[in-house]
This record gives sequence, C-alpha cells and structure tokens, in this order.
Amino acid sequence: MGKQKVKLDWREEVEGSLEDHGRFGGFRMVTRMEFEHKLMQPVQFYGLMEQARRGELGMDEQSYDAEMANNWSKLSSVAAENPYSMNRVAYSAQELLEDSPQNPMICSPYRKHLVAKDGVNQAAALLLTTVGKAKKLGVPEDKWVYLHGYTDTKERVLLNREKLGRSKAMEAALLGALAAAEKSASEIELFDIYSCFPIVVSEARDILGIIDKDPRALTQTGGLAFFGGPGNNYTMHGIASLVENLREKPGAFGMAYGNGGWMAKHSVGVYSTAAPASHWRACDSQTWQAQVDDAPLVEAEQSPQGEAILEAYTINFFKGQPLNSVVIGRLKDSGKRFYASYPFFDGDTLAATLKGDTLGSTIFVDADPKGNRYAYSEVQLAKHAPEVVNTLKETYEFNKVERDGHVLKVTMNRPEARNALHPPANQELEDIFNAFEKDDDLWVAIITAEGDASFSAGNDLKYMASGQEFWIPKTGFAGLTARVGRTKPVIAAVNGLALGGGLEIAMAADMIVSVDHAQFGLPEVKVGLFAGAGGVQRLGRQIGTKKAMEMMLTGEPITAQEALDAGLINYVVSSDQLMEKAEALANKITQVSPVSVRSSMQLYNESSCLASSDDAVTMQHSVFDNLLNSEDFFEGSAAFAQKRKPQWRGK
Repeated sequence: MGKQKVKLDWREEVEGSLEDHGRFGGFRMVTRMEFEHKLMQPVQFYGLMEQARRGELGMDEQSYDAEMANNWSKLSSVAAENPYSMNRVAYSAQELLEDSPQNPMICSPYRKHLVAKDGVNQAAALLLTTVGKAKKLGVPEDKWVYLHGYTDTKERVLLNREKLGRSKAMEAALLGALAAAEKSASEIELFDIYSCFPIVVSEARDILGIIDKDPRALTQTGGLAFFGGPGNNYTMHGIASLVENLREKPGAFGMAYGNGGWMAKHSVGVYSTAAPASHWRACDSQTWQAQVDDAPLVEAEQSPQGEAILEAYTINFFKGQPLNSVVIGRLKDSGKRFYASYPFFDGDTLAATLKGDTLGSTIFVDADPKGNRYAYSEVQLAKHAPEVVNTLKETYEFNKVERDGHVLKVTMNRPEARNALHPPANQELEDIFNAFEKDDDLWVAIITAEGDASFSAGNDLKYMASGQEFWIPKTGFAGLTARVGRTKPVIAAVNGLALGGGLEIAMAADMIVSVDHAQFGLPEVKVGLFAGAGGVQRLGRQIGTKKAMEMMLTGEPITAQEALDAGLINYVVSSDQLMEKAEALANKITQVSPVSVRSSMQLYNESSCLASSDDAVTMQHSVFDNLLNSEDFFEGSAAFAQKRKPQWRGK
C-alpha cells in the first residue's frame, strides 16, 4: 500500500456491547502484591507454578524439562497435520529444548517454543441449539453432537492456593464434567486440553490418570504453542475441532477443557454424537466449586520479614539473558506466603537462583515498597538493603526545604503537574521527613506546595501510565500518609486544590491552614479508584461518617469554608496570609515544651485506637515515665517557680 500511496483506514466500529473475555467474572486474579512485583504476564505466573510443581514432585531441572518437551512434541505433531495451524512443524523433544535465536529463554523454565503464541488472528464458530430447533433448521442428524455434561469452576489467587503447582479448581472441573456425563476418563476417546503452558496439560493428565504411553492425543488442534489462539477464543477452536472428529467416530465421547488466567478459570464439556439416555439436564457446578472453596487457604503476607522456605521461582529473560527473578516464599514462623525479588545489583542471588537447585531452600526476606527483597543469607540481604536517608540536603529536584529555627518548611515543587507526586518526588519527601524526625533541633514541620492553584493532585497518573518504575515509599504519599507513630507535629499549609492524594497528605498532618479558594475532595471514584492511602481511613474519623461517605462516594469536593465547618481544617485565610498563619501556629508550638508536645502526641496515638474514653484514660503507658526523666520536665517546674520564661531544650 505504501508504494501505491494508499492510506489504509484500520479503524473498526462495532455497534452494541462487547463482551469482556470473562477477564474477572466476579473473582480476583491479581492483587496489589502482584502489581508491586511487576507480575502481570501469564508466562511469569505459569513459570512460578511450573517450578513449584517440579519441587512438589521432587524432580531436577533436566528431567522436568524433558517431560515438558515430550508433551509438547506430541502436540506439535498434531499441529503439523492441521491446515489451520499457525506453525505446521513437528518438533522433536530435543529441538524444543535447543537454545537458538528462534527458541530463546523467555521466562524460566520456558523457551519460546514451549509457550502459547498470540501472533495470529483466528476465528471459529459454533451453532448451539436444541434438538427441536435443529430439526426445524434442517440440520442433518449425522451432524448432531450432544453436550452430555459440563462444569465451571474458579480458583483462588495464586498465593492463597493450598499447593502452588496444583489447581483444585481444575480437578473439580474435570471430574465434575465426567460425573455429570456419567463417564470415566478411560471412556473418553478424544481430548482437547487447553495447552497455554505445559503445566496445564501435565496437571490435567495427572487428574485424569492419563499415563505417558497412552495413545490418545491430548489436543485436536495442535495446541496454543503451535496451532495458536490465545486472545482468539482458542477453546472454541478446540470444541469445533473436537466436534468434527467426533462425527468421524460415531458414539465416541470427547472432552474439551478450557482454562483462563493462570489456572484460575476452568470450563469442561463432555460431548458425543450419541444422544443422552434422558432429556437435557443443566449441570450444577456449585457442589464442585464448594470443594475448591473449602480447601485449606494459605494466607499471604504483603510485608514479609525474616526466614522462609523458597517454594517457587521464575527468572525473566531479555534477549535470552537473565534479567531478574521473582520468588514465592513461605515464612517459617507464620506459614504465610509472599512474593519477593532480588535487588538488580545483587548478582550473587540471581546466580544462585539460576542454578535451579534452590527449591525448598532457606531464604531471607525483607519488605520493600519496590518489591520485597530476598537472598540466601542474612548477610547478603543486609549487604544490599536500601540506604535510609535521614539527613537534609541543600537542594532537592522536586521539593524545596527551608530551615527556620526549630521549624522546617517543606514545599512540594511540581506546579506543572499540579504538584502531583511521582515516585522520585515521594522518595525525596520520605527522606526529608526522615531527617525531620531524627533532628532533635527541629520541632515542627510545615508542608505546603508551589503556586496558588493546587496543594497536590495526589498520585501522578500520567507518570503511572507511562510504564516507568512505580512505587510508593513505606511512609506513603509525601512520606507522611503511612508514617505511623509520629511525635513531632506537622502543619499542612494548603495553598489550593487538595484532591485525592492531596487531601490524604493534608489529613495525615496534625493541623491544616487553608487558603479561602481551596477545595478538598476524594475524586478517586470518578476514575475507577478509591482513596486507599488514608483518605477512606481518615476522613470519617476527622469529620464524621455521614459527610465523609458523601464525599467518598460521590467524589464531589467541598469548599474551604465547608471544610472548616466540618472540623477538617483549623483556619481559612487569604492567599497572602497562608504562610504567615501557618508559621505563627508553628511558632506557638515552639514556645512550649517539645518533650511535652511529643508526649501528648505519643499518648494520643497510642490511645486513639480505643473506642472507650474510659479505656483510653485508664490505659497503662510509659509516656509520663519518659517525661519525668526529661530536662524539660525540671526546666518547666523551675521556670514556673522562678517566674521566668522556660528555656526548652527538647531533651
């Protein structure tokens, strides 16, 4: 078309609603833990499950690879004879394991020829109707194929499964369909087993009791690695091919099994040209789903710490070279599972994982917002721990810092992005407030923002959508929203809109001074999100349930005056008075005992979790003990007796 200078119009307009490929179907496939560890591709999840299965079977890498290749070689032989296949080559098991530019490692334990291919568009169609309608349509009876039984089940998220290398939902679906059809696996002559990755076929074989020497083919098409089809409704291809082959074997029974996600959604049907002995019966999958739901559930840990057992791993490759690894471990003390990855600069840990003999080994893990980190020794883990920055720098790229006596002024400086925060800006703020906490000569902090339009728009969604590395520090947005146990006051000087994460930052502060044109709101529901970084958790506690619910569930903002009336903020002033008022409030705090201020905040934080004021008042604590042993305690008494102004030292 380029030579002919013809401009092609690739646009496609489809009327009506589009189905969603059953992406979620009322259950979860991913959690924030997968997102934080950059686990978003099926090949990664299947790689983890494949390695876990190898460990559960006690097999070494070479033996397991041979099993995968042997199964896939048989599938490729079927694809080679299928005129609709994407790749009509019959591979030997040895060829499937050979290292070549056409067959590089993608994600361990997989080379390219061992995974599903989506580089082709394919289409299939079925006519599903009743006997009566088929007769009316004039469909010849020798074309009829009956559905004798079926089952649909759904699996838990990966970390919660009883065994990582098994799917209870797959077992329930396969056995449930056989039971509904009143057949055994030995009575099924034709199979089409979903074959996105080897573990699916291997597990189906184990469940159905199909031995390696069984002459029955496990695919009617050639499978997803050779026939093609992921993203192109492969299971319909499988059913269509199964139907055609069943017509060639009147009275024989066949099974089609479909899988979605990472062994997460399962659908199985049993078919035959032989009519059922009785009338049509709808199959109830609830009994089989109950078996999945009743299986032991393994809890997951988002912030793991300590000694664990390595249950699974996968290594991501780029152009055939190892890039990084992700593991699933199980904490020895609690039995909870977690994801972890190795620091990119820790080549020793990657090299040890590459050897392939570490399944079941002891590892050590440390929680990290960029992805939990693991190593095979405590020394190695500590060696590559990220540095905690707790000293102030003279200049910052995305923030401004000014020290004024005992007061630290922090200005978020991204006005071009409405002072929205991306990971580098958040990291700077965490470092800044780390330094504020550590410095005994800093008693109060003020956080504000550049310009007069926006205090902060919260999370920088454009940056997040750019595909760049994304994380939020342990201490949350602005280094504040998840910083617990603070004992030094922070004042938010809100210079404009405080929406989403901006309001969460302001609410994380201890006092708020606002300009009169500011607005406060949590608009996350308008973009398919929710204010989970403190907005939902804090707003009701600060202004009451009913008004908080209105703000959270409509996404509509309130004015500065409404925020003042609701008790969300302390003062409303004009723009030219904002910093003057915030500084005056901070200076008032610096005139009283810093130790008393810290003690007051500590006791408030420790008792705020108690609903009863009586319980809070009678709660045992050591706060007064600390105050009794401070220099400020004695200075306050002495200054009062001597009728002079106290000289607070904050010690």
